[in-house]
Amino acid sequence: MAGSLAPSTALSDALVILGAAGIVIPAFARFRITPIIGFILVGLAVGPYGLGSLVAQVPWLYHITISDPEAIAPFAEFGIILLLFEIGLELSFNRLWAMRRLVFGLGAMELVGGALLIGLALMGIMGESLYAALGLGLALALSSTALVLPISGTQGPVGRAALSMLLFEDIALVPIIFLLGAIAPTASADGGAVLLDTLWRGGIVIVALLLAGRFLLPSLFAQAAQTKSPELFLAASLLVVIVAALATGAVGLSPIMGALLAGLLIAETEYHNEVEAITKPFKGLALGVFLITIGMGIDLRVVWENLGPLAAGVAGVVVIKALVTGLLLRVMGKGRGTALETGILMASPSETTLIVLATATQAQLILPQTAQFWQIVTAIGLTITPALAKVGEGFAKRLEAREPASADLPREEPAGDRAVILGFGRVGRLVGEMLAAHDAPYIAIDSDPRLVREARLAGLPVLFGNVASETVIDRLDLDHARALIVTMDEPVLVSRIVKKLHKLRPDLPIIVRARDAAHAGELYRAGATHAVPETLESSLQLSEAVLVDLGVPMGPVIASIHEKRDELRQQIMADGDLTIAPKLKSASLRERTA
Repeated sequence: MAGSLAPSTALSDALVILGAAGIVIPAFARFRITPIIGFILVGLAVGPYGLGSLVAQVPWLYHITISDPEAIAPFAEFGIILLLFEIGLELSFNRLWAMRRLVFGLGAMELVGGALLIGLALMGIMGESLYAALGLGLALALSSTALVLPISGTQGPVGRAALSMLLFEDIALVPIIFLLGAIAPTASADGGAVLLDTLWRGGIVIVALLLAGRFLLPSLFAQAAQTKSPELFLAASLLVVIVAALATGAVGLSPIMGALLAGLLIAETEYHNEVEAITKPFKGLALGVFLITIGMGIDLRVVWENLGPLAAGVAGVVVIKALVTGLLLRVMGKGRGTALETGILMASPSETTLIVLATATQAQLILPQTAQFWQIVTAIGLTITPALAKVGEGFAKRLEAREPASADLPREEPAGDRAVILGFGRVGRLVGEMLAAHDAPYIAIDSDPRLVREARLAGLPVLFGNVASETVIDRLDLDHARALIVTMDEPVLVSRIVKKLHKLRPDLPIIVRARDAAHAGELYRAGATHAVPETLESSLQLSEAVLVDLGVPMGPVIASIHEKRDELRQQIMADGDLTIAPKLKSASLRERTA
């Protein structure tokens, strides 16, 4: 009986999850509302405190509810692991090293300051003991990586500030858990030795992962890329994440630390754009499951019966954390808008708060009913995080409108102020050489792993990726690109890419390699600024060589070639029914790099 019930339960849970993803994401996107709220509301509705409580009276509800939240907990944890992996892909070791003062300075002060003030408030208002206040303060001072970073990103001033604090919190999670165990009334005398042993073994695992990333990862992804099989590339990516997470978890460290390290290692290879593109859909779905589990943990009847104390608890935590974070950022010289928005965004507790609360309860530092109260506060805080983000953004815009300039955190990476070359074969490489000869910075992307590896060994800025992928295009930072050069010899793909890019950046000069005049006309219709047909261009070069060899002076030859090229271009656009000729901003790249 149990064997037949398990598959049915798994299938009904999968139906609820996939149905939620298929309904929530499009519906909330239509109204420009973050799907985070939608997934939490789904958890409220289908969980054991929502429709799930009516299964005994209405049996068919079993198929559209989740009766056992613990059954989907592993998938929710995997969502957090993939989120930290994606964060690692965006960071790279160079950027993390550049942020070290923010991570261990701002991050440490934010966590310690928030925990101290929350603990003092609990001692003074609720009469908690010193150790109980310490455990609760450390738990509630944590902020949600899973919710904050998808809202803030990691590139803007708010995102960079939030990222530095969240990274420190993730690093500090293991020491916090050991600290609570060490001060427990039942703690053994060798608690410190256990902590040192864990850190020692964790250090060995991290060094081993670093060595594996340096010597094994490039070969692994090169082999996967050679097959041109997306399935194999995805399998290799998930293998790296899972192995790293299991390795750190096996020695007592957090699995999310291993996932972050895996992302950092892959970020150092030329394949990181492709890995990010291919794993992104899984991260979104798994993160949705995590949010559903948050909603499932909220019992609205308990909330209603304790509405006053719960509201006071949520408000107190939010206000204290917002003040601590905002004031710290102001002391560090950041703008008022950035400080206020970041403070409000970071004000809610975290999913890891639940872990620390469980640890404090197990260590007998707090009573089970106290832990349950703050678990509900945490769930409510996570639910209102998107709303807090909107409030903070609104206040920040008002403040920034009143001050002439706001101080932002320094960028750790260039903003992408360069030309972008799609395709780095024979033509793309020559274009790159000409740009480099005139000191015009560029970045190139190509799907041939052998070619990319050779280019990077030569010190050229070339990345591996599928240019047809929207995620890969997004990672090229086209908002700051000066020009886009498309050099692939695949007419159908090139036309589709040009059309997509023209919609994203209609003001961006797009120079494209065309196979012939007909293809050039199609590219102009798609939005190309300049299309260069190979057949006509080779004819013009032949004509130039013949005229020079016949003794015609170089000046008139070049002038006549330019005139003929322009004439042919006008004819191509006329044949393509283009009434307005797109203007090539030929000076823009040169002038901006001068």
